[in-house]
Amino acid sequence: MDVVQLIQKMLKRNGEVRVAEIVKITGFTRGYINHYFKDLQNEGRIVLIGKANRARYVSASLRTVQKIKKQELSYNRILKNINLSEDLILEDIQRKTGIFSHLRENASQIIRYAFTEILNNSIEHSQSSQINVKIKRNKESVIFNITDRGIGIFNNIMKKQALRSEMEALQELLKGKQTTAPKNHSGEGIFFTSKAVDLMIIQSSHKKLIFDNQMEDVFITDIKPVKGTVVQCRISCNTKRDLQTIFKQYTSESFKFNKTIVTVDLYKGDSDYLSRSQARRILSGLERFSTILLDFKKVKFVGQAFADEVFRVWQNRHPGIKIEVKNTNENIQFMIRHVLGKSVS
Repeated sequence: MDVVQLIQKMLKRNGEVRVAEIVKITGFTRGYINHYFKDLQNEGRIVLIGKANRARYVSASLRTVQKIKKQELSYNRILKNINLSEDLILEDIQRKTGIFSHLRENASQIIRYAFTEILNNSIEHSQSSQINVKIKRNKESVIFNITDRGIGIFNNIMKKQALRSEMEALQELLKGKQTTAPKNHSGEGIFFTSKAVDLMIIQSSHKKLIFDNQMEDVFITDIKPVKGTVVQCRISCNTKRDLQTIFKQYTSESFKFNKTIVTVDLYKGDSDYLSRSQARRILSGLERFSTILLDFKKVKFVGQAFADEVFRVWQNRHPGIKIEVKNTNENIQFMIRHVLGKSVS
């Protein structure tokens, strides 16, 4: 029996095929049949869609893949927190699902920003060995949940800030620039996310913190003990919010525009640039320009996370956009070369 021909026949007839179907027809072991699927996948002839009991293969034609992707409106993974990168997880979601298909750009920007900020917090602060990521889209909204089983956000703030209670930790968190790693983060991520989404719920220890932007209110309630931290965000597919407006409400104006070039005067904003959150805020909405000129006048240093987000992550996502810099001192030049993997001698 020619297994490859059988797979191709099933694809032609049904538009998709599962390993279990070929195993049942042929009587061969799953491991044996898997080799044929892997070979066809490596040759670029078929593509795997879905995972676990939803896993199936389709023809590798662009039209077929796009059609199937639009039907995949959920993503659920348990991730090992070892060298985990939030931007790569977001790219995996965009590549394998239709969650972002035909979504308004302002809604898409908010989801990408909020998701990467919350996941980054869990990766770097939770001390959890695993992180569960869930995201789904329905007719009205996109909802994501990020769950870890680590130290817990309120306990972490209590410990690092030497506070006496969870309520004191909540109070600090609500101030806006609270972080347990001040050398690497500005603490803006949760603050701006809480302003951008329709609903954000943070559950940890004995407390639930709710940011409801439709009711324009914040609530705190008692809950049964939760180990680690659970964060849920909901964004309406038809939201009228946009990140630029939200950022401008809480930061100074530091942009000079023309038709093709935008100059960002960093010294008019924050004094230190350390976090990915700051980088994402600065670059949000600049995709429409062909050149971005970053003016580092009066900026003494930048953090590795900030530089990596700008010059590697964002640049790789937008290879057609040129990022130029001016007024950089040797410390800033060193960090830029470092994240680009260039010689720093």
